[in-house]
Formats: sequence, C-alpha cells, structure tokens
Amino acid sequence: MNMTDIDFQGQRALIRVDFNVPLNEAREVTDDTRIRAALPTIQHVLDNGGSAVLMSHLGRPKGRDEQFSLKHILPRLEALLGCTVKFAPDCVEDAALDVTQSLQPGEVALLENLRFHPEEKAGDEFFAGQLAENGDVYINDAFGTAHRAHASTAVIAKFFPEDKAFGHLLAREIDALEKVLAHPEKPLTAIIGGAKVSSKLGIIEHLIGRVDKLIVGGGMAYTFVQAQGGSIGNSLVEPEMHAQALDILKKAEASGTELLLPHDTLAADAFAPDAQTRVLATDAIPDDWMGLDIGPETTQRFVEAVLTSKTVLWNGPMGVFEMEAFAKGTNAVAAALAKATAESSAFTLIGGGDSVAAINQAGLADQVSYVSTGGGAMLEYLEGKVLPGIAAIKE
Repeated sequence: MNMTDIDFQGQRALIRVDFNVPLNEAREVTDDTRIRAALPTIQHVLDNGGSAVLMSHLGRPKGRDEQFSLKHILPRLEALLGCTVKFAPDCVEDAALDVTQSLQPGEVALLENLRFHPEEKAGDEFFAGQLAENGDVYINDAFGTAHRAHASTAVIAKFFPEDKAFGHLLAREIDALEKVLAHPEKPLTAIIGGAKVSSKLGIIEHLIGRVDKLIVGGGMAYTFVQAQGGSIGNSLVEPEMHAQALDILKKAEASGTELLLPHDTLAADAFAPDAQTRVLATDAIPDDWMGLDIGPETTQRFVEAVLTSKTVLWNGPMGVFEMEAFAKGTNAVAAALAKATAESSAFTLIGGGDSVAAINQAGLADQVSYVSTGGGAMLEYLEGKVLPGIAAIKE
C-alpha cells in the first residue's frame, strides 16, 4: 500500500525510521543523512492532518545504555523538522503511551531506542503489540533494517492489517531496485567490487543471466585471476573460493552475461599511501607486489561499458579508494556513472557502504539516479531474498 492512499486526518502515524546515525564523543550527530532521508514521510503525515510517532534503533546496546539513547539526536531532528519533538523515555508501556496518546495533529514524538529491549531483535509478538499501541497507522520507512525480522519492522505490521504502508524512502528504494532487477532498460551492467568474493557470491550468482555485462573489480578480482592460473603476488585473495570463481566464469559464459575482469593493475610494493607503484598485467604480478587499483587500460574498458549501458548497478569499489594513490579506478567509474546519467539518461543505482562512501568522496552523489541507504538490506534484495520488512507490508 502506498502512503498517499491513507487519510492521516486526526491519526497517529507510527513510523519506523532508521535513525541509526553516527555520534561523536560528545554524543552529537556527525552525519544526518538518514534523518534527512526520513523527513519527506514525516512531513507528509503532518501536512495531511496527522501526528507522527517515530521509532528507531541506535547502535548495538546490551540493554538500557545512556550513550545509545535517542535523546542525543533530538536537537538535530528538531532543527531539521523546524518544530519541537516530544521525547518518550521508553518505547512501550506508560512511559511511551503518556506521550503518544495525547499527541495533537501536527505534533511529533520520538520513542526511546527500540533495542533497549531484547524483544525487538527477537521479533517478539507481545512486544510488537505493545509498540503498536502508540499509533493508529503503521508506516515502515526504514530500508536499512528491512532485511531483519524484528518486532518493529516485520511483526508489528500484523497489528495494522488495513492501515499500513511504505514510507516515501522505502517505496523509492524498492522502486529503484525493481528498475534494475525486475524491468531494467537494456543494456544492463552490474559493477561488483570490494574485497571478498565470498561476501558477494550470492549477488554475482543472482545477477548472472540477468545482466548483459558483469564487471568484477577490487580485491575480489584477484581470486578469479589466480583461479585461472595467474600470478597475483601479495594481492588480496581467497584461495578457498577458486572453485566458485571458476564456476561463475563458466555460468557467465553459458548464460550470455559478459564477465569483465581487470587486464591490468596498479600494483604497489607495500600497502601504504606512499608505496612505489607500477602498472602490471593482472596475471603477472611479482611476489612482493600487490594490486591495489585497476590499471589505466581496464579503467577505460570499464568506463566504456558504463557509458554504453542504459541501466547500471554499482556495488563495491575498484581499489583502495581511501588512499588517494589508489582511488583513480573507483573515481573514474563514479564519473562514468554521472556521465551516463546526464548524457544518455541511464538509470544508475549505487548501493553498499563503500560505493556510497566513494560516490560521496567523488562529490557525485547528486549526479546519479539513486543512492541506496540500506547496505545489508540492499545486498539481500540483490541476492533475490525476500525481505521480512517489505513482505510484511505487502501481505
């Protein structure tokens, strides 16, 4: 159900948001991206005569722990919303209900950290029912936790059989992923990078046969190269994944997905920003050297693949982009995505922590089609898994 179909007049909307934001030593918010992302949903409720009750987790507390209290984010939330936010010192029972049951239209309340209660992660039904008492309508707008079957994301929905919907953010996330997985404009290219084949195996296998081109970069590429008999020196490798890597190459060939691996590599004699570097063939790296970025020829091939695509998914960097010396390949891919978006109206989706950090570092986040907020949730969606938080709203 879409949020725009709900009449919020005089209703309390219980909204599961993702306010799991970083805090500094002084417990101040250092990055408010996730809070900003939730604003359109909150504003929609208020503009349509409702009140908003916000619930979220923060960090990984073991029981009640002041340093993980959501009261720390109140100042930033109030500044962004431009109104006072009432704070409930707990998320259930009288401490919450005293605040939420007296809310007037246009008012906002924030409940204390859900994870102060172990029942939240356990997906406890009684606890979900207690949470449900804080609202008349349930909105899930937390894509980052949609892959968890927690009380506030999946179980609670059954207490709102008619009155439940996706928030704007979650609806946009699903829409963006569907544009890639369900009905992409072709040609479709997926760029999968990062350190380990093992962590991306499910995604790669799900994408083979669906994508026209599959680009593999970053540390995981060396496992593919070594599996085929190449010399990779001291580069990152998972020897135990050789069989799976060869299997992927075989499957790609059989399914018509073109799999692109790096031909050349920017190698270094140490894992350090000031190491000596050489451009080498990826399968001929000497013993004491390690590949830390894709080489210039590979960069050109990957960029060309992006620029000739109508839909592109990017998950994972091409090298150690945190060090300026080894960020060229990743930055070139980021620039190509922005160019494809602007010049050929390609749909470009970026997701997964490192890719998001890379596109932000390149200053191009606002020049691609969509940057996903959910790391683990997006990965599971790309693996073809059913996400409990999404299924609960659709049921």
